[in-house]
Amino acid sequence: MGQTSEEERTRWRGWLAEQKESGQSVAVFCREHGLREWQFYEWRKRLRAQTEPFVAVEVVASEPAPLPIPSVAGPSAPIEIRLHGGRSLLVGPDFEANHLRRLLTVLEQEP
Repeated sequence: MGQTSEEERTRWRGWLAEQKESGQSVAVFCREHGLREWQFYEWRKRLRAQTEPFVAVEVVASEPAPLPIPSVAGPSAPIEIRLHGGRSLLVGPDFEANHLRRLLTVLEQEP
C-alpha cells in the first residue's frame, strides 16, 4: 500500500468502526460503500497491528488480600507472561497478584 496519509488512516478507521457497529458483513458493507473487500481486510489488519500493544485497563478495588507471585528467577527479576497474538507482559516481583489476574483477564478478552 505504500505511504499513506493520516487522513486516509482516519477515513479507514471510521469505515472499520462503522462496519462493526452496523452488524453487517464485510461484503455487504463494502458493496454499500463502494469499497473493495480486500482493502477493507488489509486496512483492518494494518490498523489493528498499529494499536494492538495498547490495551485500556481498568483496575477496581478488591476484597481479597494480594497473593505473592512465585518467581524461580529470583526476587528482583521480572516475570514474562506470554499472551495470545505474540504479545508479552513483563511484571515486576512486587506486582500484586490480584491486579495481575484482573490485567490478564482484560488482556485475554481482546480480539
